[in-house]
Order: sequence, then structure tokens, then C-alpha cells
Amino acid sequence: MADFKERKPRTFDDVRTLPDIIELLKTQFHDRKLNIKYSIDRMEAKINEYLEDNTVMLVTDQEFTPDDIITLYSLLDKYFEIDLKVVETRGPGYFKCRIISMRKASRGRRDLRFRVSPEKVIATNFKISKHTIDITNFTVPTGIKVIIEQFQSQQSKLADIVKVDVFQPGDPIIERVKRSQKTAYIEDFSNPESLKPENDNFVDMEELLGGEADQYLKKGIERGYKSIIISPVVYITQTEQPIPFAYIQAISKKDILTMEDILEIKELGFTLMDRIRDANTLMVPVHQQIVDISMGGAKLMLSDENLKKYVIHSKGFVFDIVFKLQAPITIYGDVKFTFSDNADNLYVGVDFAGNSSRKDEMKRYYSIIKPMEIEYKNRLIKEMKQKNK
Repeated sequence: MADFKERKPRTFDDVRTLPDIIELLKTQFHDRKLNIKYSIDRMEAKINEYLEDNTVMLVTDQEFTPDDIITLYSLLDKYFEIDLKVVETRGPGYFKCRIISMRKASRGRRDLRFRVSPEKVIATNFKISKHTIDITNFTVPTGIKVIIEQFQSQQSKLADIVKVDVFQPGDPIIERVKRSQKTAYIEDFSNPESLKPENDNFVDMEELLGGEADQYLKKGIERGYKSIIISPVVYITQTEQPIPFAYIQAISKKDILTMEDILEIKELGFTLMDRIRDANTLMVPVHQQIVDISMGGAKLMLSDENLKKYVIHSKGFVFDIVFKLQAPITIYGDVKFTFSDNADNLYVGVDFAGNSSRKDEMKRYYSIIKPMEIEYKNRLIKEMKQKNK
């Protein structure tokens, strides 16, 4: 059985009673093949007999033994799942099963999925973060901490005191910089007017400090401070989500720090982000199989060891979809589920609808996938008509 991990479980409504389940199976799923969930090659099964003791006879090519739990699924107006327990093996591929439960999805499936071959489309050029930067727990991987420390030592000439660090709780000014993603700036500690913000891009130090403003300026002067800049460093994720996780602090004891110094520190923040992103991004240009695909997602089969190592812990990744005779389409895939087969391949279900992918790329993707979807639907209709003859 595959090791299946669903990141965002589907919402279901239960079919409550056993008579209701049997009635639904007889009327809606009569002579209809069902798919076996978690099977790698989308194995099929069929209920061909209903026994008086409310058990059923199941026919399938997949092997099971008594007490095995089989989850079958199918798609009508909504997605259905049914759990069966194997009671007895009556012959090769022929099993007597007890019905455990049945459920239907609360919402209909958004897109039609269909299988594709490597000759038609492949996935390649994977870009995946080695580590997730979690600002809620103030945890930063050791490798990124080393980059921050090296960066701080390289900028020692920027001012008399230079500090580059990840955000930590405790200091109200630092916390405001993190929360607002604005720069804290005091041009001159000897001038209370410096507490007023230059514009909306700056923290209102006068409002933040309130009645403690004079005391704060006095302590700064006692320490020999003339000017201070605290600028946030914002990490942009692959889904273009901003994460303020570090800051650059510059304190001058002699000269006034100007707007030019602020712009320079902002540029340094971008440079730091580029270094961290490069160090934290794994580039894997291998070709991997797309098992099935839809307008809004795909199931990939990953065999590359590096990809498997990092994808299993990842929330999502960037990759190229390459259709035959077409230029690559770069897409961000939000991981919905993962499972492994007996050959140690990792299957990954990804969703790439919405704002996570570039709009122009998605338009081109839709223009290619839509005719493929129509062709698949027409083929299904033709097959169903032939079966009904």
C-alpha cells in the first residue's frame, strides 16, 4: 500500500445508513468501474453482486487478503469514496467484502483530470526551497544564519554600529518594523522633530514611543548616538508572499544618516535577499513524468533523489511544464498530497490555479490544455456510447 499523505483533506458528507449506501451503489454505480484509491496505476474494480447479508462481491486485478481495507472512488456529479473490508477471497481477483462507509465530496471537482504520456508533456527545471523560513517560531536554518553573519561583517564600514539579524520579540521598535515592513529612522537624536515620519514608508516614532519619546532620545544621546536607521529585510517566497524576517540596523555616532544612506541600506537588503534565495534554492533540471493533468493541477511522478528529499517537506515549488513542440511554461505548484510506491517513486499532487503562477504563463497553459480536455471528453463519450450498444 502506498504511503499517502494528504496536505489539505477533501471535505466530505457521509452517506449515513447501509441501505442508503447499497441503494446508491445499485442505482448510480451499476455496471460502472470504480478506481482503487492509492493504487499507482489507477487500478479498477467493479461490484458485480450484492449478497443477502449486505456484503458485496468485488472484481479487480489487484491482490488483497482478508481484513484488508479497500477504498474505492468514482466521479458522478461529485466525487464519491467507499470503504470496503475484505471478508473472504473467493478466487483470483474475486473478493467478498463488507461495506464500512461511503461519503461524497461537499463540493464538486473543479476540473477534469486526464492521463498524459511522456511523449506529450513532461515536467522539468524544478526550483525548490531547501528550507522553509518560519518567522512565527523565529527559526532560521543555520546556513542562512551564516550568510547573515557574513553579510554583517562585510557592511561594518556602513556606520559606527551595524547589526544584521533576524527579528526577535521584545523590542517594540523592532517589532513595529517587522509588522509594518516600514523603516524606523531618527535623523538626529538631539532634535525631537526627527521622530516624525518622512512619509508613509517610515514608522511614526513619535506615535510609537508616546510619553517615553524624550527618555528614548536622552538614552540615545547618552550612548553617543547621532542617527539611526532600522530597515526590514523582506523575503519574497516563490508565491510572491512577502515575509519580513530580518533587519539591517545602522547607528552613527558622528554624522547624520541621510535619505541616501536609507536607499543604500534598502539596496543592501535586496542584495542579502538574493544571496539567501540563491543559497536556499535547489535547481534540478531533470525530466520527470506528469501522470495526469487538468486545467488547475497535475499529478507528478518524481524519481530524482534530490527532488524527493525536498519535495516531501515542501509547501510548493516552481517547475516548467513542457508540451510537445511548445516552449516551456513556468508554473508554481502548491503541494496537495504525496505518496510513494513500492519502487520508491514519489507521487505529488499539485494545484497551480490562482495567483501563484504568472498570469501570462497561465493563459498560454490554458490555450494548450483546453483542446486536450475537449478531446478527452469526446473520447469518453464515444467509449460510453459503444458500451451501451
